[in-house]
Amino acid sequence: MKISLVQPDTSWENKTENLADLENLVSPLFNKTDIVVLPEMFNTGFSMDPERLGEKPGQESFRWMKRIAEKGNFGICGSYIVNENKLFYNRFIFVSPGNEIWKYDKRHLFRMADEQNFFTAGKERVIFRFRDIRICPLICYDLRFPVWSRNRNDFDLLIYSANWPERRRSAWNTLIRARAIENQCFVAGVNRVGTDGNDIKYAGESILINYLGDTLADAGQNLSGVVTAEISINELSEFRTKFPFMNDADDFVISI
Repeated sequence: MKISLVQPDTSWENKTENLADLENLVSPLFNKTDIVVLPEMFNTGFSMDPERLGEKPGQESFRWMKRIAEKGNFGICGSYIVNENKLFYNRFIFVSPGNEIWKYDKRHLFRMADEQNFFTAGKERVIFRFRDIRICPLICYDLRFPVWSRNRNDFDLLIYSANWPERRRSAWNTLIRARAIENQCFVAGVNRVGTDGNDIKYAGESILINYLGDTLADAGQNLSGVVTAEISINELSEFRTKFPFMNDADDFVISI
């Protein structure tokens, strides 16, 4: 399976410009990849203005994702602000070319930006299967909480859609690699570049890591662009069979 990481310079709260820019970035991937991963709040940047920017399910940004998935013959995913039942969610959406849809609402809201005062936290850990790959979607700050992402022998790929500030890039690079090693899985972490409307800088460093912690693809620092790499489930299965670390993992129950 081929995974493509899209690292844009997101325009602050400008959906029209962001969707146009993203379409230019992903168009060369049509019929050449399996999954396209976009950053957190890919259509607006990490904004705390959900009343103005939130969309009802199935509206503009979803329709854009659906159209791109169908034209490109790949799954496309990322998070944006959704307004549902008078509540706002930082929602990860995965749309397949066959019109299958999966969603995950960000569990850990970033209190240093008061995200919890504007959004409702998700309560459900989500696993789904796409083209024979079991996927666990997560969003940005979730990366800091390993219990929530703990592999229970139920996924092969973790996807983190993020807006991770440059000043904490060391944590990003360390934790992404740790999640891959401790969970014996592939990890795709996608971040943006540029500066947002709060003067926060983002370095990018979107990356695809394998189960050994080795880098398969790296979009680099401060550059808008796309990188693609292939993952092998057969190789992952062989490694898990040879080194069945997960058989010795501790049992636990998550309290919501």
